[in-house]
Amino acid sequence: MSGARLDAWSDLRSLTAARIALGRAGGSVQTQELLNFGLAHARARDAVTMPFNAAGLVHDLQSAGLRAELLHSAATSREEYLRRPDLGRRLSDESRMKCRALSQPTSFDLSIIVSDGLSSRASVHAQPVVTALHARLASRGWTIAPIIVVPFARVAIQDEIGSGLNARISLILLGERPGLGSPDSLGAYFVWGPKVGRSDAERNCVSNIRPEGLPLATAVTTLEYLLTASRHLKLSGIALKDERQLLR
Repeated sequence: MSGARLDAWSDLRSLTAARIALGRAGGSVQTQELLNFGLAHARARDAVTMPFNAAGLVHDLQSAGLRAELLHSAATSREEYLRRPDLGRRLSDESRMKCRALSQPTSFDLSIIVSDGLSSRASVHAQPVVTALHARLASRGWTIAPIIVVPFARVAIQDEIGSGLNARISLILLGERPGLGSPDSLGAYFVWGPKVGRSDAERNCVSNIRPEGLPLATAVTTLEYLLTASRHLKLSGIALKDERQLLR
């Protein structure tokens, strides 16, 4: 491009997906970089608004040999979910009764919940993570409640579902707020002793689960370690740390 000049940091672009060393064309960003920014922004918007095939995910989990159930939050549409975060933090009345029925008369070590959250695109990573994690924990004697799939859910819905299922630990995997370079990022949050009113300080989070971020296999290993520590220590949140030795 006539008048375009490279940035002094150009060599660093191979080391990060961050939008750095874009170069200049006169006093402006180069046209190609402007187009790339527009595309990334469109992908992030699409991740928030695209439909979530919850029934399809339930079917995939059942096909993998897991028991899975579809419940609903109090939000009845994507638009309402985005405007009313509080509705995504609780179940609909019908789903609340169904959730309680699933636990009778059993208690569980763990409940696992999956939702689209703020990125439906991220849900593609949930099935392999849940399947692998379920297999590992079950082989170690964990009792695991039916997997709950809930469209339009926020993190705190894990409190009501975990409590309703009489689970010691509640884990939710859902799409994170998409960034311009990460429209498919999956987050995993868990809490010991779920009950309505738990604070964010009482939760642990494993974030940026996606092939270009935290690899799925690594996320499964990390969650297995943290959940095992949570069950042993009977706590979660700021009191629970990842104390594994870093490989050198």
